[in-house]
Amino acid sequence: MQMKKFSKKHLKTAFWFVVGISFGLFLFSSFAFIIFQKKYAHSVYPKIIVDGINLGGKSEEEVIDLFAKKNAQSQDARFVFFYNDYISTASAKEIDYGFDEKLIASQAISVGRSSNLLSNISLIIQSYSSGIILPPAYRYDEPKILTILSPIIQEINYAPVDAVFTFQNGKVTAFKHSENGQVIDFSGLNSMLKSKFAKVTSAKKPEVLNIEIPVKTLKPKITTEEVNNLGIKDLLASGTSLFRGSIPGRIYNINLASERLNGILVKPGETFSFNNALGDVSAFTGYKQAYIIQNGRTVLGDGGGVCQVSTTLFRALLDAGLPITERNAHAYRVSYYEQDSPPGLDATVYSPTIDLKFKNDTGNYILIQTSIDQKRQQLWFYLYGTSDGRKSVVEKPIISSQTPPPEALYQDDPTLPKDTIKQVDFAAWGARVSFSREVTRDGEVIISDKFVSNFRPWQAVYLRGTME
Repeated sequence: MQMKKFSKKHLKTAFWFVVGISFGLFLFSSFAFIIFQKKYAHSVYPKIIVDGINLGGKSEEEVIDLFAKKNAQSQDARFVFFYNDYISTASAKEIDYGFDEKLIASQAISVGRSSNLLSNISLIIQSYSSGIILPPAYRYDEPKILTILSPIIQEINYAPVDAVFTFQNGKVTAFKHSENGQVIDFSGLNSMLKSKFAKVTSAKKPEVLNIEIPVKTLKPKITTEEVNNLGIKDLLASGTSLFRGSIPGRIYNINLASERLNGILVKPGETFSFNNALGDVSAFTGYKQAYIIQNGRTVLGDGGGVCQVSTTLFRALLDAGLPITERNAHAYRVSYYEQDSPPGLDATVYSPTIDLKFKNDTGNYILIQTSIDQKRQQLWFYLYGTSDGRKSVVEKPIISSQTPPPEALYQDDPTLPKDTIKQVDFAAWGARVSFSREVTRDGEVIISDKFVSNFRPWQAVYLRGTME
C-alpha cells in the first residue's frame, strides 16, 4: 500500500499548528508562573522543609514566630560543663541556645529568589514536585558561655613553662625543666555544643546534658629535650644593660619585648633579624607609650624602650664573636645606655627600615634567652649553643671628637598656663665614637670589624605657657 504524500501546504499548516501549540503552552506556563510568583510573593515556596516542618506558604515573620515558639519549649534544658572536679551549669535560655529563627526564615524564603532565573525555575519546580529539605540553623551566645565558664577557665588554663638554663662548671645545665601548659579547646567545645542541638530542640521535656570541657596541650617554646637534641650545651656569650630611671611605660615595654625574644632558636647559617623576630611594635600588640626618637625629637610613641632590648642583644653578639651584618647607632647619646657602659655600645631599631641583624655561622643552633632583674633594673641576654672555640676581643670605645649641644629652644604653648615652663627634650653632647673588634679561632682571625657612631649634638627643648 502506498503512503499518501503530504503537500507543501499541508506541511506548512502542520508547522504553524505546532508553533501555535508551543506558543500557547509557553503563554500558559508564563501566565501560571506569574500567578504562582504573585501568590508566593511574600511567603516561602511550597514544600520547603526545615526540621520536618513544611514552611510552604508561610511568611518570613510566621517562620520566625514558629521557631521562636519551638525554642521556648526547650529553654529549660540544662548544660553541665565539667572538667575533673570543676563544674559550671547554665540553662539553654541563659546561653541563648536553640534555633536561629531569623536565619532559618531568611534561608527558607530565599529559595528560588536568586539573581539566576533558570536556577530559580529549577528550584521552584523541585520544591513544588518533590520538596526541598533545608538543614536547620542553630545559635548560641559564645560571650555568655565564656562568662559562665570563667571560674573554670582560671583553673584549667595555665601557661607552658620554658626550660631555663644555667652555666656551671663549663657546661649548660637545666635548673628548671620545661613543662607543658594547657588551655580550653574552644573549637572542640563548639563542636560538642553543635552536636547537641537536635537532641535539645526535639526533646519533649527539658534535657540535662553533661559536657566534659575539652582541653589542648600547649608546648613550651624551649623544651629540655629539644635543647638536648640540638646540641645546645655551651654558654657562648652574654650581654647586659641597666635601665634605671625609666618611666613605667618604658619598663613595661622592655619586659614585653625581651619576653617575646626569649627562647628563639637561630638555625645554622640563618641571618637573624631583630625586627622580624619581635614582630609589630604598636599598641595593637600590647606595647605602651614611652619616649622614642622620631623626626629629630624625643617624643612619646608606642614601644619606647625596645632599643634597650636591641642594645643588650648587640652587646651579647659582640661578646659571642658572631658576624653582625647590620647595626645602627642612636641619633644622640642616650643616658640609659651609658649607666654601665662607655658610649657607642648601643643599637637602635625602628621597623622596617632600621634593624639589628647577625648571622649564625657556628654550624649549630643558637638559643636566645633573656632575663630581667627587676630590683636592679638590669636586662640580660644569654646566647647558648655549641662553642667552636672562637674568642672575641672588643676594644674600648674611643671618643675622637665632641660637640656641645645647641642653645636651648623655647616654644610658646597656648595649652599651658602663662609663664609655665615644661622641658620636653634634653640636651646631649655630640660625639664621634668608634671601637674595633677582633674574633679569632685557633689563632686565625675570622672577623675584624669596626663600629662607628656619629652622635648628633642634641638640643634641649622647653615649652613656655602663654594661656591667660
